[in-house]
Amino acid sequence: MSADKSHITIDFNNVLAERVGPEHGVREEELTEFAPEARKAFEEISRERSAGQHSFLDLPYDQKMVSEVKGAINELKDKFESLVVLGIGGSALGTRALQSALLPPFYNLLPKESRGAKLFILDNIDPELVAGLLKQIEPKKTLFVVISKSGSTAETVAQFLFFRGLLKKRLGERFAGNILAITDSAKGDLRKIAAAEGYHVLPVPPGVGGRYSVLSPVGLFPAGFVGIDLDSLLEGARWMDEKSKDEDILKNAALAFASALYLLCARKGKSIAVMMPYANALYDLADWFRQLWAESLGKKFSVSGEEIYGGQTPVKALGTTDQHSQLQLYTEGPFDKVVIFLATGRFREEIKILPGLEEYDASGYLAGRTLSHLLFSELQGTEVALTQAKRPNLKITLSEISAFSIGAIFYMLELATALSGKFYRLNAFDQPGVEASKHAAFALMGRPGYEKVRREIETALKKDERFIIRLK
Repeated sequence: MSADKSHITIDFNNVLAERVGPEHGVREEELTEFAPEARKAFEEISRERSAGQHSFLDLPYDQKMVSEVKGAINELKDKFESLVVLGIGGSALGTRALQSALLPPFYNLLPKESRGAKLFILDNIDPELVAGLLKQIEPKKTLFVVISKSGSTAETVAQFLFFRGLLKKRLGERFAGNILAITDSAKGDLRKIAAAEGYHVLPVPPGVGGRYSVLSPVGLFPAGFVGIDLDSLLEGARWMDEKSKDEDILKNAALAFASALYLLCARKGKSIAVMMPYANALYDLADWFRQLWAESLGKKFSVSGEEIYGGQTPVKALGTTDQHSQLQLYTEGPFDKVVIFLATGRFREEIKILPGLEEYDASGYLAGRTLSHLLFSELQGTEVALTQAKRPNLKITLSEISAFSIGAIFYMLELATALSGKFYRLNAFDQPGVEASKHAAFALMGRPGYEKVRREIETALKKDERFIIRLK
């Protein structure tokens, strides 16, 4: 697929001061003044990449990795009716975004001859969710893909132990054939268990963190297993990499996106970034972006150790659904948001509104139109309403939703996040706040070595009964 058929347009007009006013928008002079800092950040990321850092940026070029993934798919795809992903956070959100964007709606409900294996993503430990999944699958005919780079994520390990035990009961010593582990290439308990028990294994490439792993085996194996075109996905990412070489803010999509959102947050008080797709297929891409943006940029300390409490809170919304839920707040509430529209220039299906009831004002004008025409009109109306209310907004349009364009947008947003880390002067690749909650869970569940932490937590959990209402 050529880039000409899959171009991406990013329209920044409505973040500019001339559209939404100097108090809420970025002046062109501010962009010019910021250009040297943007160039410096871009050069630092490029230099660090050349030195072997930021491995996620080189994933689209890793042919050995792709060959391993395809080999595993070819070996296993005809043996199973369902695939279940056991993972959380970056181990699940990318795959869900791929599933929503590139498989038909209600994919698992399609007739067998119209789809590949069913795909289920178990990204929580809610017992009702797990029990419900058991009613949808036959474990003997299901491949369980357990994903944890560290091999110690409590939620994933708990899921894994449950399904491992279930498979052992159903299949005896043959249970290992129904498990594939995606984990660290050299260390961790999951790696050791997989080797000892004989699971299929794919490595997470060194230096690739969970939220940057969608173009690694973490996302590629489940996607390829259900028939998503991995070559086009990675081609799109490579295309975006080539389009991201320019140091000029207005010629580099990732640099422009990062710069605009940083300036709006740091100088205009837009501490909330609402990603609002006008396509259901892109809604879970917004969910994936939430983790990427929040976990990368929400940091207490700068790289020099200064307290900065950095970051911008990402929120997801869906057009047109949330025009009837959130838009009132976005239009007339606090001036603390920038809205990022995601759109497609062409839907893969079209529905024509059938004629009827033309004598009524509320329905007559719709007859003969299409649903996509109505949706595009709603998007344009929302753009205008927000802009007139002095609410900055920008729009990313994929000419079509395809494996190519999704690979490109994944890459652009990951690179933009890395660049944003430079602007905020923080480490965009760690997650100390998440680690603290993980350690708390380890302690409360009785993991050895966390006894002191457990005592501290139990003390902190004590509450004053005066401020608890118990209704009976």
